[in-house]
Amino acid sequence: MLNKVEAHIEGKHGRPVVYDFRYEEGKEGLPILIFAHGFKGFKDWGPFNLIADAFALAGYAVLKFNFSHNGGTLEQPIDFPDLEAFANNNFSIEMDDLGVVIDALCDRKIGLELNLNINKLCLLGHSRGGGIVLLKSKEDRRVSKVISWAGVSTFERWDIDTIESWKRDGYIVIKNGRTKQNMPIYYQLYDNYMANLGRLDIARACSSLSIPQLIVHGNKDESVDKKEALSMMRWNPKAKLSLIPEANHTFGGKHPWDNEFLPDYTIQAINESIDFLNK
Repeated sequence: MLNKVEAHIEGKHGRPVVYDFRYEEGKEGLPILIFAHGFKGFKDWGPFNLIADAFALAGYAVLKFNFSHNGGTLEQPIDFPDLEAFANNNFSIEMDDLGVVIDALCDRKIGLELNLNINKLCLLGHSRGGGIVLLKSKEDRRVSKVISWAGVSTFERWDIDTIESWKRDGYIVIKNGRTKQNMPIYYQLYDNYMANLGRLDIARACSSLSIPQLIVHGNKDESVDKKEALSMMRWNPKAKLSLIPEANHTFGGKHPWDNEFLPDYTIQAINESIDFLNK
């Protein structure tokens, strides 16, 4: 039987990091898996809860969390009630949020009663979260393995015209097709990125990664082309690459997810990941 805890910890940037933590009751010394969502995502998106359950049943203490500035709130962690927070998000904040979560687990502020195996602390990120976990794995020696699902190989996703208008207006707007919200992003994100190019260089992180890396990507990913997975594999030839035929960016998932069963492509991604983690 799985035990599930929902709580929050304070982030470094004035907002809470909301998380849930699940594990099999009666087990101690469990290895840890931290899951990071992507852009316009949140920890309870689509089948993410079922995915976390699958890893927990496979013997991991699983923590997934909302980045502090993803647009959710403590009271409403699903969707995006706080667009001002979303507009002020940047990659450095997300890196710091993940660091706060790792600190809380390693300092026994979460899961104290489980005597968690902090020597087996693994990261899994989807999409932009895949880039964040790769970077954090390079800079934090406490991470033992890292997995990206549909992960980005670079955060640079803007053309010159967009950057110029972004700087001129102070913000750009991203349309959320599901919620129909116009989601602003302030120019501070680009400034932050340029000021931290070394820390945020995914290519450099991959090429110098000293821990096992798994890259899982859908062959029909419509948002992050599989070429980005192939680039990461080129940068780190020791990594393992799993291309799932016909799978899209979300491995068959959508939000909301009302089915009690996971999509077949997601099951493939989970099985590949569990096999990698258990070796």
